Amino acid sequence: MEDNRVVLRARLVELDALRYTPAGVPIMKFRLAHESSQLEAGTVRKVDCEIAAVAFETEAKLLAGASLGAAMSVTGFLDRRGKSSRQVVLHATHIEFEAS
Repeated sequence: MEDNRVVLRARLVELDALRYTPAGVPIMKFRLAHESSQLEAGTVRKVDCEIAAVAFETEAKLLAGASLGAAMSVTGFLDRRGKSSRQVVLHATHIEFEAS
């Protein structure tokens, strides 16, 4: 298995309704906003981006009760949005909300 692991601290900025796959698996699509400073080539770089994400099962149910603007740490992996797409989506496998 090849490495494809992402850990991101971000804010929840968009949250779809909880849905279910035809097999009955809970699924939640959402969007995250991330801001940080990163060191690159000896220079501090300001990072400000948004990323589409999806969660299944327990993580989807956890998100169903979340509020927009909530700070969280998301662990997961990247994949294409669909078979014919080149757009990337973060598949969240573990979500922890930060205390406010």
